[in-house]
Amino acid sequence: MNEGRAILADAQFALVVDRMCHQLIEVYDDFEGVCMVGMQPRGVLFADRLVDRLHELLPEAPFEYGKLDITFYRDDFRMRDRQPLRASATEMDFLVQDKRVLLVDDVLYTGRSVLAALTALQHYGRPKTVDLVALVDRRFNRHLPIKSNFVGITIDALDKAYVKVEWENQNGADQVLLFPERFETNL
Repeated sequence: MNEGRAILADAQFALVVDRMCHQLIEVYDDFEGVCMVGMQPRGVLFADRLVDRLHELLPEAPFEYGKLDITFYRDDFRMRDRQPLRASATEMDFLVQDKRVLLVDDVLYTGRSVLAALTALQHYGRPKTVDLVALVDRRFNRHLPIKSNFVGITIDALDKAYVKVEWENQNGADQVLLFPERFETNL
């Protein structure tokens, strides 16, 4: 496997997460009528971090938090040239009807995962609004007209490059790595 180059790590990583939480507080104030939905599997890791930090900053914030699996909504679910995708658990014990939804993912790249999440989200009602929260926006090579409302960092990378977010509780360090080309992962 190729060595990745850290483009965000340690204290800078924590500052980016903290900045994003403060931006969310600026926009959503007391979080009344707001829910946060992490996209399984990797968006949930980022959403968990946001939820923990937001509860530190606003212990009484009333927002609900759910975890949404998008596996069966993906347009590449049945592609034969790939290994079958593994489904994760959906943990949503609330409806999004008339709520302001914060949809969270770790990396925004082509936009296809977000489209799948928006489709899956419809099974929980019609939200008032949906704002996308992404730790990393790859900016180039978007296949769909999807844009994140809250972005941690923007990366300009070639199509063959691969961006991976690692989390301290899973990988031993909080960091965003850039690899020159995609490699097989155990996601």
